[in-house]
Amino acid sequence: MILCITEKPSVGRDIARILGANSKHDGFLEGNGYCVTWTFGHLCCLKEPSDYTPNWKPWAMSALPMIPPRFGIRLINNDSYKKQFKVISDLILKCDEIINCGDAGQEGELIQRWVMQKAHCKKPVKRLWINSMTDDAIRDGFNNLKPEKNYEPLYLAGLCRAIGDWVLGINATRLYSLKYGQRGQILSIGRVQTPTLALVVNRQYEIENFVPQDYWELKTLYRDVLFSYSGKKFEKMEKGEEIINRIKDLPLTISDISKKSGKEAHPRLFDLTSLQVECNKKLNLSADETLKTVQSLYEKKVTTYPRVDTTYLPEDIYKKCGPILNSLVQYKDLLEPLRGKKLVKNKKVFDNSKVTDHHAIIPTGQNLPSNLSDTELKVFDIIARRFISVFYPDFTFMQTIVSAQCDKYNFKATGKTVTSLGWKVVYSDSGNDEDATSEKDEESILPEFTKGESGPHKPKLVKKTTQPPKFFTEGTLLKAMETAGASVEDEDLREALKANGIGRPSTRAAIIEILYKRGYIIKERKSIKATQAAKELLAVVKEELLKSAKLTGIWEGKLRKIESGDYSPEEFISEIKRMVQEITLSVLKDTSERRILTTQLTNEPPKKKTSKKK
Repeated sequence: MILCITEKPSVGRDIARILGANSKHDGFLEGNGYCVTWTFGHLCCLKEPSDYTPNWKPWAMSALPMIPPRFGIRLINNDSYKKQFKVISDLILKCDEIINCGDAGQEGELIQRWVMQKAHCKKPVKRLWINSMTDDAIRDGFNNLKPEKNYEPLYLAGLCRAIGDWVLGINATRLYSLKYGQRGQILSIGRVQTPTLALVVNRQYEIENFVPQDYWELKTLYRDVLFSYSGKKFEKMEKGEEIINRIKDLPLTISDISKKSGKEAHPRLFDLTSLQVECNKKLNLSADETLKTVQSLYEKKVTTYPRVDTTYLPEDIYKKCGPILNSLVQYKDLLEPLRGKKLVKNKKVFDNSKVTDHHAIIPTGQNLPSNLSDTELKVFDIIARRFISVFYPDFTFMQTIVSAQCDKYNFKATGKTVTSLGWKVVYSDSGNDEDATSEKDEESILPEFTKGESGPHKPKLVKKTTQPPKFFTEGTLLKAMETAGASVEDEDLREALKANGIGRPSTRAAIIEILYKRGYIIKERKSIKATQAAKELLAVVKEELLKSAKLTGIWEGKLRKIESGDYSPEEFISEIKRMVQEITLSVLKDTSERRILTTQLTNEPPKKKTSKKK
């Protein structure tokens, strides 16, 4: 008998249907030589400190740092979990072979392997690895099962991540709570959550400490066209007025006219983070809401695996793109211009070297089921339009630059004319105006000028004021996590920085949720703001490795190297241990007697008060 272990009952039922395992039992399905059972996500976790020694149960400075000689796992204390684990353990004893059907990612690998380890599994194991939950993808996956050893580096990376979070999170949280907390308050510290919080706090200080400065720009009106001075802005109005007095009675002369064509390529396909950013901007969904929605779309077979960090497709997907596009019948008007033509294939979309285990998030080609929610339909629309757009031509325009001179001062006016909307047509009826033509695209069409012409003009100063940086939204915070705090708009540079971003695409939403739960951040409309508790906590954290997004990003890069087999797991764990020891010594040396005086910190949402009957 072959035992298949999935991560969720719903996935188990889909796989069992394909395999012909239709006989229902308590906790599994059976038939055709297969048994299909499931976990409920994590059934096991790393042991708690008190599981290693009773001396680590009380929170005491003398016990820190707590570093077990060997880490172990335990079953989560939940009756439903215990019951299902017993089902899995009994089936493992009876089976001849196991197929790991967990989610095809680092976390899925860790979940399944921990369960099999806890059940003392000695049976041979193969791996099902699929990019979507369609029937064809499941069948193809079972026809191309992989050896478990192929995914050993993936498991080791997940294990190192879990151990690193345990060692740093538990020790640093106890250390800072005991040293700086009061009345039993818990000051939560985490390998990713603390540098993420530092991004928010530092941005807030930049805003609070920002001092606005007035400045002036010189403009001049000639033939109803506003020309801008090519020199620097003026910090003092008097400097600008001096120039105006010199040129106001002199003619403005057209010195040069240039025209050049320009183009803008389509945006990249979605990875999870860019989809979360887009849904936050367009639909005001939180990162967690987007993840849950696209996970549901994946389980309903209409989009591919969501927890991905690549925006590319493998080249062998190209031949499937035509049928996928044909399935998008609700977009028939957008597909019409593509019909009868060979689909565009370029390296910005199809590149085997940029794809490892999974590819970008795209539609699967399945018909939409009738039970999709309104939010699911909107998120699917965003994914589908992005997929359609990559087969459209570039957005093109003609830009005219008119240069002028008055005395020794140079001026310039710019106009743009759209020559082809290209891929922006895909967004013209979506309500996503930022993706369609914008004000920038519709710059005024300039009248005809002649080089050497001149005439009177009306110069003036336009007063402006410097603006503070904007508060993070969930979307911009996700971008900052992905690029380790760097402010990046260019897609190619963003791709390059992703290797050392903090957190993983699948965990960043959870990190932000933790910061809300801990009372460190709050949301006001779309803006994320730090609480006083967060400011006070970051003030006592002196160790840069705990709060630097850049340094934490370097760790994340090492975890990715472990995943690819290019870095030693043992060295990573040793680094974490050394770091915790150094942090402990540093904090113990602090003689400031400082305490964080706030009641905002909490591990659970506040309980509602109930009135007592008299």
